[in-house]
Amino acid sequence: MQWAENQITPQQVADLDADEVKPQQLQRSENLVAPPEVPAPDTEVTPQEPAIVSRKVVESVGEIPNQLYERLGLTMPRWLLWILTVVLGIVLSGLLVSTLALWTPLWSNLDQTDEDAGLGNKEQQKIPLPGELWGKISEYQLSRPMNILIMGIEPVKGTVDGSPESFAGKSETMLMARLDPSDKSIKVLSIPKDTMIAIPEAKGLTKVSDANAQGGPVLAARVISRTLSNAPIDRYIRISTSGLRQLVDQLGGVEVFVPQSMSYQDTSGKSISLVSGWQTLNGEQAELFVRYREPGLGDLPRVQRQQALIKALLERLNSPTVLPRLPQLTRIMRKYFDTNLKIEEMMALVNFSLNQDRDNFQMTVLPGGFSRFSQDPNSYWLNMTGQQSLLNDYVGVNVPGLKPDARPVPKLKIAIQNASNQPQLTEKVIKYLKEKGFTSVYAVPDWPDTQRQTQIIVQKGNRELGANLQQIVGLGQIEVSATGDLESDLTIRIGKDWK
Repeated sequence: MQWAENQITPQQVADLDADEVKPQQLQRSENLVAPPEVPAPDTEVTPQEPAIVSRKVVESVGEIPNQLYERLGLTMPRWLLWILTVVLGIVLSGLLVSTLALWTPLWSNLDQTDEDAGLGNKEQQKIPLPGELWGKISEYQLSRPMNILIMGIEPVKGTVDGSPESFAGKSETMLMARLDPSDKSIKVLSIPKDTMIAIPEAKGLTKVSDANAQGGPVLAARVISRTLSNAPIDRYIRISTSGLRQLVDQLGGVEVFVPQSMSYQDTSGKSISLVSGWQTLNGEQAELFVRYREPGLGDLPRVQRQQALIKALLERLNSPTVLPRLPQLTRIMRKYFDTNLKIEEMMALVNFSLNQDRDNFQMTVLPGGFSRFSQDPNSYWLNMTGQQSLLNDYVGVNVPGLKPDARPVPKLKIAIQNASNQPQLTEKVIKYLKEKGFTSVYAVPDWPDTQRQTQIIVQKGNRELGANLQQIVGLGQIEVSATGDLESDLTIRIGKDWK
């Protein structure tokens, strides 16, 4: 599987039309066949010979009606004979076509819509049927690292969900996913929607969620690329309002832990609510789970729930019961997802995800914070100091002069969260770590879900830090995600196995 070297870079994006995105083409060199060479003839042929032969053929063919007329002794005018001959030819041709139609197989592709046949961009594309391709999914492999910008689009009033107009809204969710076959890893960088950035031709700073509404995926990719030190962006995926709901429903629901009760009422007056605890969410509930926003806490708690849902979706994809549904998932993606991924690329990505090791799936959030001096209390301001390792690992960018965070683990901020249902363990763990030389250890509210095994949550995306802490304390399952305490570098979620 060869990926085209046609990433969306800032230099290339500037030359593209911001209102129209042409799908990037997948180049497959093995399909290129050179035409055979024609050897030169040994003898020369003069140009007069074929001309004489052609003239004789025409003359002989033209004499056929005249000879028939004379031999049959017809008395009708010659022009009437010509008309009858033409009519008879048309009738015989119609009978021949009708006969062939009766023998034509009923499984032809005449019932396919333009969308099903891949003609959404008004260019006729000849692609295999999804069912045929998914049966050979293991044959499609990633050959190099790939960065994909994923955006969940807010509903656009007055548009049909899944139509081109429905993808023109602000981005509710923004993720940069990097799939790297060299170390078989998937790394997801969450970008808070209220991140303040500079958009070309806009006055001053604005929120990154406005980029798609102002210039579509090309402008959004350009802005994100510049924000991440000119990181290459190979593909994009935009998900409409119904896209997430349809995806979750087609998977048969996803199981997640809801940390607190949630309720929401949409513009039509319909109420949706969730109670705290483990639940199997349907599509409508999953949408509420990732879009619910607590007042006064900005976008970060929602980013944490989005990451929890992503993890649940990947786990659901690994279920044996999901594999037969992959062709149906393809149809959903074509209708409710706007992307420049080709179907072969989708299969390579799914195949890569299905064979993913848990330890090689990592998530974090773009580092930054809220400013009390900002007019908008929800605005998120980036802080890339000491983030060289994050840029290198999550987007494949090496910035000269940008130093990594070299603090040892005992100097990091360690949050202690009790999930053991044994209140006395919180102070016991804090005391233990301080005796080991840790200087910034603090307690946070208990986690409502009792756990048997202790977790070490790596909030800032560097798994090596979690492995070092695990070695010091002698236990703990490492999880690289931004689902721990937001102010910490590492969160220890105490389980019943801590003695």
